[in-house]
Amino acid sequence: VQLVESGGGLVQPGGSLRLSCAASGFTFSNYGMRWYRQAPGKERGLVAGISSSGSIIDYADSVKGRFHISRDNAKNTAYLQMNNLKPEDTAVYYCNGGRSYAYWGQGTQVTVSS
Repeated sequence: VQLVESGGGLVQPGGSLRLSCAASGFTFSNYGMRWYRQAPGKERGLVAGISSSGSIIDYADSVKGRFHISRDNAKNTAYLQMNNLKPEDTAVYYCNGGRSYAYWGQGTQVTVSS
């Protein structure tokens, strides 16, 4: 089983990034997916979640209206579109999913700075 994140990087405040999470080794379309983030010195926190079909979506209050989670079950990939990024969005972003949300990616760094 693998979850591989990509798409992180350095962006100026107000900018956008799109994170991807490529899944393998399990039946991706059967399970919900989540994105978490962890900033230095802080606990890992849930950013967004999406059901197996994509019909149910939820966001942390801090990202509502700016971030958009989606998935493509044909490509076994989940996405996190991040718009109007703020310095406080700086963190390592992780995707999480599978049966009982047992699987984690290695994380991708997002840095928002001028």
